[in-house]
Amino acid sequence: MAIGVGALLLGERDLLRLAVLVTTVPLVSAGLLAVCAPRSLEHTRVLSASRIPVGADCRVTLTLSPAEAARPLPVGPLLAEDRLPFALGSPPRFSLGPLRPGEKRTFSYRLRSHARGRYPIGPLVLVVTDPLGCARLERPLGPETSLLVFPRTVELPVVARLGATAADGPRPSPVPAGVDGGTTPRPYRPGDDVRRVHWRSTARRGHLMVRSEEQRRLDRSTVLVDLRPAAHTASSVEDAVVLAASVAVHLADRGHRLGLLGGGVGPAVEARHRDTVLEAFALARPVAAPSLLEDVARLSRSPVSGRGTLVAVLGALTPEESAALAACRSGRSGRRIAILVPQAPWPEEARRWAVHRLAEAGWRVLCPDRVADLPELWRSAGEAR
Repeated sequence: MAIGVGALLLGERDLLRLAVLVTTVPLVSAGLLAVCAPRSLEHTRVLSASRIPVGADCRVTLTLSPAEAARPLPVGPLLAEDRLPFALGSPPRFSLGPLRPGEKRTFSYRLRSHARGRYPIGPLVLVVTDPLGCARLERPLGPETSLLVFPRTVELPVVARLGATAADGPRPSPVPAGVDGGTTPRPYRPGDDVRRVHWRSTARRGHLMVRSEEQRRLDRSTVLVDLRPAAHTASSVEDAVVLAASVAVHLADRGHRLGLLGGGVGPAVEARHRDTVLEAFALARPVAAPSLLEDVARLSRSPVSGRGTLVAVLGALTPEESAALAACRSGRSGRRIAILVPQAPWPEEARRWAVHRLAEAGWRVLCPDRVADLPELWRSAGEAR
């Protein structure tokens, strides 16, 4: 514009023609893109898995094609970009080239996240430029897709339940009363009483079958996880999530109905299945609660029945919090487990006092040096009497 005004003032016609050309070309390019840019490009996005653990790969496959009535586009380069959050890396970009009716293009790329959470993938953005590169048009296409990244867990051994002699193995499903006397045959497991062998089913199946008694009492357990920033370092808070998720998944796989407590997983979450547990911990975030006393009070009111237990995954506690937790009961059974998160910023004297106070009150205290130590400590605690 300034060149054109100067050319008029100076009477330079050649310079004026150049100014008109420079002003007109971008306008023509923008109009061309507005008219010719695709409006009906169809696409599908398929994830190899909608839920993955931290550090695992997920492959995304995109298939793009123009609508049947579309014509080859008289525009410049045509690019497709799948928008991603920062935690999943740089958005992948693909060159489409000219697309004809009925033609399909398939692209794929790999995702990996090292942080828990729910991430949106998309929308797909079509990027069109004119042949001269003077104008650029971005057009979002279609909805987002959700990817859940949950914490990795360690597998815990199946051992005798704490404080009892019965094995905490997989529980049989409830059987309606009056069906076969309230029992149903199941395969023999080591440790089953020989007197419970169901000989008719054994003869029919060709291997030992035993009568499985009706599950008359529901197993209810509660897991409390302390995710207060003041109780953790940057690394120990993730260790707390992994430890709590490992215990919760183990109990859910044993058929327990779980109550999940802690500022990070919400005021109270009921879970009976692995997927619900993993989703709760995938979305858990530290909450700046001043004290753990309120969560301890909720823990003391949590119902525990059957072979259920209370499990507390703890960061650094104050003496008042340790005393309140030690006084927390779990009904008649008294089955309580405290897991002290490694690398939590405990004063050494406070840590020793908390371990002594909890153990004296009947808690079984597990102090892993790293997350990988939990299975062996869990086995040792289950085998102890």
